[in-house]
Amino acid sequence: MATAMSVSAVSPAAAAVARPRTLVCVPATARAPREMAAELAAAAALGADIAELRLDRLAGFAPRRDLPVILAEPRPLPALVTYRPKWEGGEYEGDDDPRFEALMLAMELGAEYVDIELKVADKFMRLLSGKKPENCKLIVSSHNYENTPSVEELAHLVAQIQATGADIVKIATTATEIVDVARMFQILVQCQEKQVPIIGLVMNDRGFISRVLCPKYGGYLTFGSLEKGKESAAAQPTVADLINVYSIRQIGPDTKVFGIIGKPVGHSKSPILHNEAFRSVGFNAVYVPFLVDDLAKFLNTYSSPDFAGFSCTIPHKEAAVRCCDEVDPIARDIGAVNTMVRRSDGKLVGYNTDYVGAISAIEDGIRASQPTDPSTSPLAGRLFVVIGAGGAGKALAYGAKEKGARVVIANRTFARAQELANLICGPALTLADLENYHPEEGMILANTTAIGMHPNVNETPLSKQALKSYAVVFDAVYTPKETRLLREAAECGATVVSGLEMFIRQAMGQFEHFTGMPAPDRLMRDIVLTKT
Repeated sequence: MATAMSVSAVSPAAAAVARPRTLVCVPATARAPREMAAELAAAAALGADIAELRLDRLAGFAPRRDLPVILAEPRPLPALVTYRPKWEGGEYEGDDDPRFEALMLAMELGAEYVDIELKVADKFMRLLSGKKPENCKLIVSSHNYENTPSVEELAHLVAQIQATGADIVKIATTATEIVDVARMFQILVQCQEKQVPIIGLVMNDRGFISRVLCPKYGGYLTFGSLEKGKESAAAQPTVADLINVYSIRQIGPDTKVFGIIGKPVGHSKSPILHNEAFRSVGFNAVYVPFLVDDLAKFLNTYSSPDFAGFSCTIPHKEAAVRCCDEVDPIARDIGAVNTMVRRSDGKLVGYNTDYVGAISAIEDGIRASQPTDPSTSPLAGRLFVVIGAGGAGKALAYGAKEKGARVVIANRTFARAQELANLICGPALTLADLENYHPEEGMILANTTAIGMHPNVNETPLSKQALKSYAVVFDAVYTPKETRLLREAAECGATVVSGLEMFIRQAMGQFEHFTGMPAPDRLMRDIVLTKT
């Protein structure tokens, strides 16, 4: 299957023929000409290379009146002029002729790039008939809002676009799953080898990595919005994130790719944390979010050594055990992997850094607030209730049992609770049972589910009344920093331990597995506390 080989069979380094760096383009989407001109200045201030002027977004657009305003010299950035019709995902609903005239006027006024759709490119070229200014590059674009075709179909599309006389090929497709992006990467590399300038992007959340990783494969440019809410396409990152979080200017053919695999994954702060940590030690790598539906398919597709390691979160931690070639004994005992590293021989090795991160955070939280015996774990002999029976639940249950705690498992689905409880030789409860469960005072509670995670911040796994039986409450959720569970537990007088502590500590363990270097402890802690 073409998809499965695409990234393992492609070597971007081999295609790295002295190529120009990928440009960052900001769409200007204002409704008024002077506001659009102001967006150009704002994009330049943020470090963009080009601004795309979306003429179809302008209200009451009159080309001869408005274009001189938008394209007035001196311009802070080169301009890419687009007048997208509704039938290609834009807002223009009129005939082609006025649209073509506006684009030709933009050329006359000095626009550096003009974008025209493949469907009408031949007609536009006949109208131009050799009148295109030398300093203007013509982008011929094709947008597929349904799917991403096969590599063969994409290659044929490139040839079709080239045949129109395009200076730059642009293909935007849609990801139905993240493996679709691999086909676009393969096309980018083929075009790079043939020295065909190409903008190749895959739209929506599952295609997000195409926007960040295109410099690795030789894409001509990528788009970043001026700010959140001003995107010209779904899942478009901001220009600030492209430049500051992902360091897109430093991504090249030799850059290693790491990332967090999950569903959902957009809320994760891991890219902010790991990318800055990589930069601090001069490690040539980028860390991206991977929205993954089928873990095995993802790993088989992105099997190149360049995809060097992964963090793994809900709901893939247990499947990750089966997908690794080797699994660390502790991770195997837990039955969950949250860290995968690809060795130089291509083998995937699985680890679990969750249990150390969470258990050490809970122990330190107790030591800081209660008198404890320094010679033993403050968890020893305590009743430790774990909510959740997934990967994180398994890690917490294993870690607490190792420290001598008496572990109870509570879960919405009783069968799942029972399965984990049997493994750690403890009792199982449903969440409903937990509401009236208080066999003793001073219990410890650890929520390992996503209940209370943004955007569902008003949810909590346990009522405030039930929390009164607990001396210590830990929540693995860290977005928001203070969940409803932690807030209400603190109001009941419990010692609370934030999921941020587990997040920081497990991430440090992952960093060391990924890089082979000691984690920059203070830096990583500062990043989490100030930037997430």
